[in-house]
Order: sequence, then C-alpha cells, then structure tokens
Amino acid sequence: MTMQSNLSSYFPAPLIRILVAAVVIAIVCYFVSGLHDKPASAESMTPEAIAARLQPVAHVMLAEAAASGAASGAPSGASALMGGKAIYSATCSGCHGEGVAGAPKVGDKKTWAPRIAQGFDALVQHAIEGFTGKSGTMPPNGGGTYEPVEVARAVAYMADQSGASFREPTTFPKK
Repeated sequence: MTMQSNLSSYFPAPLIRILVAAVVIAIVCYFVSGLHDKPASAESMTPEAIAARLQPVAHVMLAEAAASGAASGAPSGASALMGGKAIYSATCSGCHGEGVAGAPKVGDKKTWAPRIAQGFDALVQHAIEGFTGKSGTMPPNGGGTYEPVEVARAVAYMADQSGASFREPTTFPKK
C-alpha cells in the first residue's frame, strides 16, 4: 500500500483540495495585507496615539437635545450641559431602552428597585466609573463623553422613570 492510498482512505480527495485551497488563500491574504512587512513604529504605540485610535468615530447629539439646551438658556456650543432626558435619548436609550446587555430597562420598576435602594450617589458612581454586575456591564459614562453632572442628570431621569424620586442635579460635587 502506498502513502497516497493511505491518505485517501482517511481523507476524501475533495476535503484535501479544500484544505490546500484554504492554506493558499491564507498565505496570499497574509502577504497582501502587509502584516509581514514590519512591526508597528514606536510613535504609533505612544499612549496618545493609542488613545486617538480608540476614540469614538462620531458623537451623536439629537436635535431635540440641542434645542433643550438652547431653550433652557444654556450657552450654545461645547460648554452647554445637557439635561437628563436629552442624554437618555441621545445615548442611554441604546441599552436602557430595550434592556440590552443586562441594562435595566427604563420604566421596569421591579428591576430598578434594588438599584434605586443603593441610593443616587451609588448609581451615579457606577454610571461614571463603569460597573460590572451579575446581569451585565455598564461602560464608564455610558460609553459617552459627558460631564459628571450630565451623567448624574441622566441617572436621575432614568431612575425617576422607574420609581425613584431623585432630583436632577444642577452641579456635581468635586471630590
């Protein structure tokens, strides 16, 4: 018995052809992609360069959110702080609107009750710093780029819609 007949008894010919084709495609992709050329340069690995690559591609601001800032008499531009409802609509509703990734769904009093019982400060701290619990993960600042007082306003809004009676803060205490 030859080696050829041994291989074909274990692996049918079409399977061998597919495996050979897959290896050839992988090798071609490796060389075409340029991964083999050189390692990353030192300047592309600085903390600043890495942070720049990890920035969100875009920031979402709904027209309603922009209008609510203007209607409240807040100055326009980057220094205008948003209210809790506007931040919820712009960012938080992505997870808390449908309960994605274990996020408590706004309005679900049963799910929010143990969280509300922890107190406003604990909820705000989890929202600002991020939190991993039994049911899911909360990214820092809800994945947005908000001021701490804006995050606190969004927390107050969501908790109030879910059975709490928190007030939207106007300022955020510095620690």
